[in-house]
Amino acid sequence: MDTLEQRTISKISWRLLPLLMVCYFIAYLDRVNIGFAGASMSKDLGFSAAVFGSAAGIFFLSYFLCEVPSNLALERFGARKWIARIMFSWGILSAAQAWVGGATSFNVVRFLLGIAEAGFFPGVIFYITLWFPAAYRARIVGWFMFAIPISTVIGAPISGLILDMDGMGGMHGWQWLFILEALPAIFLTFVVLFYLPDGPQDAKWLTTEERAWLDQTLAAERQNRESIHKIHWKQTLLNPKVIALGFVYMGITVPLYGLGFFLPQIIKGFGGLSNVQVGFINAFPYLVGAIAMIFWTRGSDRMKERKWFVLIPLACIVAGLLIAANTAAPVPKMAAVTLAAFGIFSALPTFWTLPTAFLSGTAAAAGIAWINSIGNLGGYIGPTIFGTLKDKMGNDVYAVMFLASLAVVAFALVFFMRHDTRAEGFGVKAHGH
Repeated sequence: MDTLEQRTISKISWRLLPLLMVCYFIAYLDRVNIGFAGASMSKDLGFSAAVFGSAAGIFFLSYFLCEVPSNLALERFGARKWIARIMFSWGILSAAQAWVGGATSFNVVRFLLGIAEAGFFPGVIFYITLWFPAAYRARIVGWFMFAIPISTVIGAPISGLILDMDGMGGMHGWQWLFILEALPAIFLTFVVLFYLPDGPQDAKWLTTEERAWLDQTLAAERQNRESIHKIHWKQTLLNPKVIALGFVYMGITVPLYGLGFFLPQIIKGFGGLSNVQVGFINAFPYLVGAIAMIFWTRGSDRMKERKWFVLIPLACIVAGLLIAANTAAPVPKMAAVTLAAFGIFSALPTFWTLPTAFLSGTAAAAGIAWINSIGNLGGYIGPTIFGTLKDKMGNDVYAVMFLASLAVVAFALVFFMRHDTRAEGFGVKAHGH
C-alpha cells in the first residue's frame, strides 16, 4: 500500500472514529439501559413482561417511520448539524424516562425517543461512505459498531452501580439511571457541533495531496458502482434486494435486542445474584462479541469476501440460541448465549458491506436508512413477542427459539442472494495511484 493512502486513511480514522464511537456508545447505552431498569421499574410501576416489552419496543415503531426522512435531512443539512440535533433531542427524552408514572406516559416517551434518535446510525453509516473507500469499510464499520458490545461491557456494571443508588434524593435507582446516562448525550451535542466536519471538503487537517487522493479514489469507486447499479433514491424503497437486506438485518437485530432487553432478567432468574454481579455476568457475551467484531471484519476486508463472513455468524446465532433455549443450567446456558453473541456481533458490521456495495449518493442515504428501518422494526417485534411468549409459557424457552427462527430466515436470504463483488470496486484506482 502506498504511504499516501496509508497516511490519509490513518488521519481520517483517528480524527473521526473516536468521536463517532463515543456518540454511538452513549446512544446505545441510552437505548438499552431500559433493560437494566426493567426489573425494578416494572416492580415499582406494576408492569407485566408484555407491557414492559411493548413499551421497550415502541421506540422502534417511531424510529422506523422517521429513519429515511432523517437520513435525507442529514444529506441536505450536513452531518455536523444534523447529528448534533439528534443527540440533543435524544438526551432530553432519554432523561425524561425517569419521570414516567405508568404504561401510557412510558409508551409516549419511548415513542418520542424513537423519533429523536432516528437517523443517527444510518446517518453515520452513510457518513462513513463519504470518507472511506470500499476496501476499508468492514473494519471501519466494525470499529464504529464496537460501541454496541462495549456499551454493555462497560455500561452493565455502571448501570448496576447506579441502580444501587435506590432511595437517594427520594428517587428510585432506575430514575437515577435514566438521568445520569442521558447527560453525556447533551454534552456531546456541542462537541459534535464544533468538531465534526460535514465531508472531506471541510477537512482543513488533510493536505491538498491527501484530499485529492481521497476525492479521486471515492469518485472512481462511485463511477464503477453506478456503471453496474444505477438506482434513484425513490427506487431503493421498492428494490427487492434492499427490502430483502432489511429482513436479513432484522434476523440479526431481533436476537440482539431480545438479549439486550431480557438477558439481565434471565441472569437474575439464576438466583442469589446482586445487581452488580448480574451486570458483570451480562457483560461477558458482549466482551466476546466485541473482540470477535474487530478480528472478523479485518478478515473480511483482507480476504475481500463478504457473503460467507455474514453466513457463518448467522449460523452461530441459530446454534447458540437453540442450545440456550433448551438448557437450564447457568454455565452451559451462558456459553450458548456467548456463541450467539459471537454470531450477532460478527454479522452486524460485515452485513453493512452488502448494501454499500451497490448503493451510492442519495440512494445510499435512503437505502441504508430503509434497510436499517426494516431491520429495526425487529426491535419492536422482538421484545413484544419475546415478552408475550415468556408471560404465556412461564419460561423463556419458546421466546429464545423465536429469536433463532428469524436468524434462520436471514441465513436463507443471504445464501440465495447474488453479491456482485465487482461493484465494490476493490482496487479501482484513480489516476494511477
